Amino acid sequence: MPRALAIGAVNEYRVAVRALCEFTARRGDLDYRFTPAPSAQEGIAGHTLVASRRGEDYLAELPLSATFEGLKITGRADGYDPAANCLEEVKTHRGDLSRMAQNQRALHWAQVKVYGALLCAERALARVTLSLVYFEINSQKETRLSETFEAFELQAFFHEQCRRFIAWARQEAAHREARDTALAILAFPHARFRPGQRELAEDVYRAVSTERCLLAQAPTGIGKTLATLFPMLTAVPRKRLDRVAFLTMKTPGRRLALDALQTLQASSAKPLRVVELVARSKACEYPERACHGEACPLAAGFYDRLPEARAACVARGFLDRAGLRDVALEHAVCPYYLGQEMARWADVVVGDVNHWFDAHALLHGLAAVGDWRVGLLIDEAHNLVERARGMYSAEVSQMRFNRAKKAAPAALKKPLEQLGRQWKTLSDKESEKNTEPERYQLLEELPGKLVGALYKVTSAITEYLGEHPEAASLELQELLFEALAFCRLAETFGEHSLCDVTRHGRGRAVLGIRNVIPADFLTPRLARAQSAVLFSATLTPPRYYRDLLGLPANTVWREVDSPFAAHQLRVTIARHISTRYRDRERSIAPIVDTIARQYREMPGHYLAFFSSFAYLEAAFARFQTEWPEIPAFAQTRAMAEAEREAFLARFTPGGRGVGFAVLGGAFGEGVDLPGDRLIGAFIATLGLAPFNAFNEALKARLETRFGEGEAYTYRIPGMIKVVQAAGRVIRSPEDEGVVVLMDDRFDQPANRKLLPSWWAL
Repeated sequence: MPRALAIGAVNEYRVAVRALCEFTARRGDLDYRFTPAPSAQEGIAGHTLVASRRGEDYLAELPLSATFEGLKITGRADGYDPAANCLEEVKTHRGDLSRMAQNQRALHWAQVKVYGALLCAERALARVTLSLVYFEINSQKETRLSETFEAFELQAFFHEQCRRFIAWARQEAAHREARDTALAILAFPHARFRPGQRELAEDVYRAVSTERCLLAQAPTGIGKTLATLFPMLTAVPRKRLDRVAFLTMKTPGRRLALDALQTLQASSAKPLRVVELVARSKACEYPERACHGEACPLAAGFYDRLPEARAACVARGFLDRAGLRDVALEHAVCPYYLGQEMARWADVVVGDVNHWFDAHALLHGLAAVGDWRVGLLIDEAHNLVERARGMYSAEVSQMRFNRAKKAAPAALKKPLEQLGRQWKTLSDKESEKNTEPERYQLLEELPGKLVGALYKVTSAITEYLGEHPEAASLELQELLFEALAFCRLAETFGEHSLCDVTRHGRGRAVLGIRNVIPADFLTPRLARAQSAVLFSATLTPPRYYRDLLGLPANTVWREVDSPFAAHQLRVTIARHISTRYRDRERSIAPIVDTIARQYREMPGHYLAFFSSFAYLEAAFARFQTEWPEIPAFAQTRAMAEAEREAFLARFTPGGRGVGFAVLGGAFGEGVDLPGDRLIGAFIATLGLAPFNAFNEALKARLETRFGEGEAYTYRIPGMIKVVQAAGRVIRSPEDEGVVVLMDDRFDQPANRKLLPSWWAL
């Protein structure tokens, strides 16, 4: 993507050929109906094969550039044959080429014509033949569309594209200059910092200034969002950053960031363009319709109306979800894809961590193509380990493929039957090892023949849908995406992941690739940023995050002193209680007794956390029986959003009652109940992961890699949940409350050292 550079008194704006043409030459409908496009690896292989078919003098990946009125255009043409004086633009595809949308073909012609103009200018050519070469992945056949142009024709076309873009480029350069000027003198928006807030802000600024990664543990209540955004933004002009990405784990984190950005600009000319990225499912106005112009009115003519919508977004500046939707509907374009477009032009993007760390992340992709200099702020970073594991894990279901086989067209029967036989072979092998009908089994390696059969199925479905797009049912597409995700992870399978099979009964096996060490995937993502700041109230011990997230060796660790005093939170350990699995049944009575005694001593609102719903339900039932006069309510399995809101709504100021919840669930973190809305928490678990074959394999893998199997699998993740849950009680310097840790193991030195240092035990 383009990047503005201020050079003395002259503004030079750089733009890639592809970005230039996408901005100036795209017309018509948005069309995201299913088209089985080649993967990135297939595209690279296709380009390589085409180049290998050319003569010895063929110039592949030919760099070309030119400057027009301060606009520098750069790119790499796919290939040039000097003998034939032919410049080629190679596009890989699947299926019938006639189904390609005309606006897509027009965009391809625009790209090759710009390359042709650059080539003619560089080599003083009077004319050149331009060829669009469409390479079909499955047949490996080339379809060539060629036309000869005079140099003056191409130059006129090139200048026209540049002039269309130049006004925008100058506007962007002017915006960049005004933004950097404003940020250079950006003032902290409050008269004074909160305790601990200045220290965190200084640490962030130093990390960004030295282009290092910062791992910052800072307590709740000091204003971490503002303390990280302010120094990052002030460093933008000094470090020549193009974008800042504020990445969150949950929606409330995005709202806090957006509010902080509003506060920072309250007394200025609002120099920042801010865009909030939301999930497609939440942004879509017509979820029941397909995403193309024939089905959705906001997709029809999308690119024709995009320039005015884009200009309106720039004029508005602050584009949270509601603001983006307002602009989109005013101009009759899709809010989701308008947000994707504006991410290219924003100064600050606020969104989920998957936008940078996922394998197909939008922001990371834009940064790589545009060579952006990016500063990352990652909120609630203690969740990144599990979130990243999920991003790089996948599974395939035997039952889904069996169901698809019954209704499959003839072209898909054979590959699906071959896959079915491999499922049966795998099941037979596991049955020989264990006769139990339901069996969880860790595999030492990927079942190669089954994975090979799965590859054939993906190829067959992709080829079939390429020829029969009308057959692209939702079920068949989901099946294909599931298989593709698994196959792509199979290509990189290694010590960072485990492979398992779970048999839920005959014909109902599930094969999984489970990532356990996300570091191997995250390290290059973190390296792509100029600086990354990971912050949370629970990042102890730092080695756990350094190892599992793949943080750079020079990562800085900082712990901000808590503004809270020990007298605000009375923490006790109920040493007479054991919540070990073997002691669960007899632990119920003393747990209920302890909760009731504390409530009677100091009535108010409490939360009681348990390791599972079964444990919670047993304690809740006994509590209601023995203490019916004490208001009590409980989290239930698969709670809907409205039910979760109703649960939290019971914590009213001045109210009373005990809420029973599962540790690590919806109410264990990200819940803000200040003042007397919550005065205490009971934690009847160490939060340890269950003892099973998977976790024992995880333990062994982490022991081999880091020498920390027990701690990294069980103790540390469990104590992170405990500290997060306890953190619901004290939310401000005025709050007071109690936390009761209900297990004698909390008193063990290895566990005590993972608790906050300001707690008085």
